[in-house]
Amino acid sequence: MSFLIRWLIAFVLVAATWNPTPYNFVRWAMDNGMAELPILVLSGLVLIVGYTIYLRATLRSIGPLGMALVAAIFAALVWVLIDWGVLGTDNSKLNQWLAILIGSLVLGVGLSWSIVRRRISGQADVDDVDVE
Repeated sequence: MSFLIRWLIAFVLVAATWNPTPYNFVRWAMDNGMAELPILVLSGLVLIVGYTIYLRATLRSIGPLGMALVAAIFAALVWVLIDWGVLGTDNSKLNQWLAILIGSLVLGVGLSWSIVRRRISGQADVDDVDVE
């Protein structure tokens, strides 16, 4: 259940930044940037904080190579579904949502990987040690 929550937050973060609907930060900033500058800056900073938390944890947990491998696994899964005829390539909006889904899954896996590794191996990751 904890992975699902981490992934859902990552999905909201990525989809709030950009998605194929008119309701996203990038489009809102381009359309109303100067008229609503204070709330735009606040929203942008909140998104930056979210990305900082997720990207830092993901890079520390699985690294750039791990991120590429997770993305490749999910992209290959999409490829298999296209090859089997479950998904089509003619729907541009669906393809964009799939890219958002894959990006959020990479962040969700990265944020959850230390927990998964601890459960599998029984070893905890310790990055910062307090010495008295």
